[in-house]
Formats: sequence, C-alpha cells, structure tokens
Amino acid sequence: MKVALIGASGQAGSRILAELSARGHAITAIARHPDKIAALPGVTAVAGDVYDQAGLVALIRGHDAVISSVHYTDSDPAGILAAVRESGVKRYFVVGGAGSLEVAPGVRLIDTPQFPELYRAEATKGGEFLELLRATAGDLDWTFLSPAAMFVPGERTGKFRVGKDQLLANDQGSSISFEDYAIAAVDELEKPAHVRERFTVGY
Repeated sequence: MKVALIGASGQAGSRILAELSARGHAITAIARHPDKIAALPGVTAVAGDVYDQAGLVALIRGHDAVISSVHYTDSDPAGILAAVRESGVKRYFVVGGAGSLEVAPGVRLIDTPQFPELYRAEATKGGEFLELLRATAGDLDWTFLSPAAMFVPGERTGKFRVGKDQLLANDQGSSISFEDYAIAAVDELEKPAHVRERFTVGY
C-alpha cells in the first residue's frame, strides 16, 4: 500500500511509520523538518507544511491512504481534510485523542473534573474535528482512532483491547503505548473495520 503520513516525526507518527515500514508498505513521510524522520525501508521523507493546503495536495495525491498524525492546536485540521478531498485520496486515517471518549453515558473524559487543564485546548479541538468528520466527511472512507487516556512510549506487545466510543480502562488505569497504537492503526489500514467511525484502543 502507498501511504502518505502527515506528522511522521512525532511521537505517534514515528511509531506508525515504523510499523508501516516493517510491514512492507511504501510511505511518503511528511514533516516540517524531514531530517527528523527515521530512515527506514520504504520511506521517502519530504518537507511539508500543514498550513499549506496546495502543497499538501501535491504531496498526498496518488496515494492509497492518508494518515494525519498532528496536534490539533498546531495545525489546521479542516485544511488538511480539504487537502485530502482535493487530492482525490478516499482513505483518510486520523490519530485522534481520548478527551471525546465517554466515561459514562453522555459524559466525556474532557467533561470530568480530573481532566488536566494542560490538555483541554487540544482535546477540545480534537473532539470538534471528530464531529466535523461525522457531519461532513461521508464522501471519504475516514477513520478516527482515539487512544486511551495515557498515550505514552512503551512496548510493542500486540495485546490490547478495541472499543468504540467508551474509554477503555483496567485496574492500572487507562493507557496504551504508542507502539501498540501503531499496530491497531496499521491493522485498520490493511483490513478496514471502522470506516466512517471512531474507535479506540487500550489495555
């Protein structure tokens, strides 16, 4: 599969890049500073600006799928969505956040008193983008994958649970490693099971 990965040098993006490479895919790895992108088999590192819609269109056109792995507060998510549309690529995978996941019926994680204020702006924009996808992106085969509450470096175990709109947690709390998240992301690209919907992963 030929995949364009926006945000290939970030915490989640770099793990997704490694997973795609290990499985033999061809990746156009896009970042503001391509020198920070890992040199891996099948990877072509290119410079790209998330605020340059025309530039993004040129970089992602002709791919089988586009993955967006960028912070919502450091980008223009609607502009990236418009670029994907203009490029003609139908498969669009979004690295989402946990804030919009439910912890009780009608209660999102971001609505709870213990939600860290530090992440509120990012989580708010992520939730708004999910609603934008749900409302307007029926022409695309989009998927929005929310991690667990703690999204951290760790091991690639391949052992995790998959859910839909409810936060996954266990006795140790709610977490998923970047490495296992990457497995779930590439699994979804290879065998789509959550088209035009959000899903989540956690231990």
